[in-house]
Amino acid sequence: MLVIQRIKPFFTRKEEFNLRLVFAYQYFSIKRNDEVFQFIPEEGKEIVVNTKSLQIENLGEVFVFQRGNRFIRIPLYQLLLVSDLHLHLSTILEGAMGLEGHLQEEYMREADGLVEKLEQDNWERMVDYALETKNQLLFKELMEGLRVI
Repeated sequence: MLVIQRIKPFFTRKEEFNLRLVFAYQYFSIKRNDEVFQFIPEEGKEIVVNTKSLQIENLGEVFVFQRGNRFIRIPLYQLLLVSDLHLHLSTILEGAMGLEGHLQEEYMREADGLVEKLEQDNWERMVDYALETKNQLLFKELMEGLRVI
């Protein structure tokens, strides 16, 4: 398995629905069998992430890493499979787009709305149950709870 030693985009560019992460010398290195290979922009040099779906658009891009006179040529899709690159990319995306806070906030609002709906539905079922069973005490408690809310 390959381990990402260092990954830092040389620069990032936001486009309409894509975020381009461009890499250069010294900004990307991998470790294989305790040997560090440095990225060289021989073939592929960027990762394009769709900001709507958070999917990588250029999985066929080939990255080249060098250590002395030895080279590793690896397509991006394979690099994602055999390394921890996805963890590093998520961290980069969070910083580049403020993505985590935005998504977390959106999910929290959605979850709050669902919880409120479930609570309302449950309350209505309990009222129906109290009426069906002619349980005046339960009905009264539910109606008093409604005034508090």
